[in-house]
Amino acid sequence: NEINEVPFFDVQLPYELALKIFQYLGKAELGRCAQVSRTWKVLAEDEVLWYRLCQGEGYLLDMSISDHSCWKLALKNCRAREHMLKTNWKNRVGAVSQLRYEPGRVLCDVHCCDGVVMAGYTSGEVRLWDTRTWDYTAPVLAAVAGPGGAGAPPHVSFVRINSSLAVAAYEDGTVSVWSLLLGQEPIHHFQHNQHIQALALAPGGSAVATASGFQVRVESPDDRGFWQTPATFEIQKLVNFLNLVPDVTGSPVAVAAAEDIVYLLKAEDPGRILHSVYGQPVTCLDVAAHEAAFGIKTFGWLLNEPNQILLYNLETNQCVTKVGSSIGEFSCVNLHSSPPNMLVAGNKDRRVRVFDVRRGAAACSVYGHQLGVTAVRMDDWKMVSGGEEGLVCVWDQRMATKLWEMHARHPVRLVWFNSHSLITANIPEEKNPRGSSITEDDPSLHRKYRGVIYSYEFSVDQLAVDSVLPICRSSYDELTGYNYNIGLAVPYDSI
Repeated sequence: NEINEVPFFDVQLPYELALKIFQYLGKAELGRCAQVSRTWKVLAEDEVLWYRLCQGEGYLLDMSISDHSCWKLALKNCRAREHMLKTNWKNRVGAVSQLRYEPGRVLCDVHCCDGVVMAGYTSGEVRLWDTRTWDYTAPVLAAVAGPGGAGAPPHVSFVRINSSLAVAAYEDGTVSVWSLLLGQEPIHHFQHNQHIQALALAPGGSAVATASGFQVRVESPDDRGFWQTPATFEIQKLVNFLNLVPDVTGSPVAVAAAEDIVYLLKAEDPGRILHSVYGQPVTCLDVAAHEAAFGIKTFGWLLNEPNQILLYNLETNQCVTKVGSSIGEFSCVNLHSSPPNMLVAGNKDRRVRVFDVRRGAAACSVYGHQLGVTAVRMDDWKMVSGGEEGLVCVWDQRMATKLWEMHARHPVRLVWFNSHSLITANIPEEKNPRGSSITEDDPSLHRKYRGVIYSYEFSVDQLAVDSVLPICRSSYDELTGYNYNIGLAVPYDSI
């Protein structure tokens, strides 16, 4: 009776027991077992086995076993798509688009979360793009009206976004918070008396932290949705970098770097100093769930010591390891999105370094920028870096070679990618360029002064250099242009 019992050589086993034995086999072993007999073929292609294999390799984690009729085919398609995406990444095959908003004038700051891009401009406007759906019209998030409503709106200083909230800080010290689910009107608004030096938003939560003057302020909603200020911290020096620790239960925890002191700011222990060495200013900072990584610069009477990156455990408040030994100072570091036990850092000596924190040594070091590195990010096989000269480079980590590069006019301040897309932002240093008009409504500011956001989609099977340029996506109705910003008005069949 091979319907209920499976022959295993000289014994007959129940189907459930035979299935438990087969669940320890991999894909190749199951394929070999399927050639033994018809009964073993039915057993080796059981949906439970292939569902577990698919989940074990990290595919379709949000689906149940009943969502697919053939999980063996689903796993095959997922592996084929991953191979296609990796090949497209290496060969720069895909579509490229520019996210521009001309009325916003000069780009001030950009942030990204899961393909949703948030940008702030010198006109005081804040813009959203959802790169996952290109037919989505990017809305302008409404700002809170100033007192009397007179005068030009202030520039946007910082923007931050996560899966549920968007936050913008302005030059006049105001901070606005929007909900991505409730619409374009702010759900919360508060004011600082001085210029805001840093803004932080919890990656998976709803806490917002700001640094203004010598004060760090944390805002978060309570259980009923009313915003409150659970903690305010007074610091002796001006804050340069500010991050909120992700995945914290209870009151929010912030890490602030103020010149040569790094603070761990908790409501119950407000004055804890994580690191402090006189004459060693902090040059970059990044925070993960249980660790904080920051670069320190040595100079003056400490010139004989190299610039390093320190990794601290936020639970024990102790230094775990010191990595790096460079003449140049570290200008950016990425810990939270790097693979476990790894971090990537960019340096002003134009090098990108990947460190294995278990060994305390550099696993990879590549050189390819003309000026200092300003933004870095990595996954298990590649690195993407942006430089002060506007160059974005994609590297193969194992081969330590550059796959391809692209260039824009302004320094790269944002690099974000997932398995199928890449978003970069080139933000100008000069927010009021020489030669531009004084009046806000004059559109004569040249595009080269504005900054640009690029979005690459590698799941599209076409060469990026052959993709339709933004100017060629204009409709036939666009008949007017001004100065150098002229839209295409000639009908065309194919580009």
